[in-house]
Amino acid sequence: MSASESKSPLTDNDHLLPAPSSEHDVPKLDTENGSASLKYDALGPIVINSDGTLSRITNWPSMTSAERTRTFRVLLARNQIRLTTMEEIEKQGAASEQTDAK
Repeated sequence: MSASESKSPLTDNDHLLPAPSSEHDVPKLDTENGSASLKYDALGPIVINSDGTLSRITNWPSMTSAERTRTFRVLLARNQIRLTTMEEIEKQGAASEQTDAK
């Protein structure tokens, strides 16, 4: 019997990946003022690096609830600062391109 004969073809009942979780399964973390909430998944929040690339916190699953809350609060502020900085740099680049074009 060859290797191809020993394996049966996939059927409709075979699932290679789990089904995506429903919206209700996604945990929510409320911000301090309670007026907004941000959804995140089991991988944790997205980190905006200083060079504009995106990453995640590698040890997020092993953090306690208190550590996650503190990390999220700091990360939220830092990401906002980095986004604002990158937007300003982009505006300055666009303005200098318009000046150079004239």
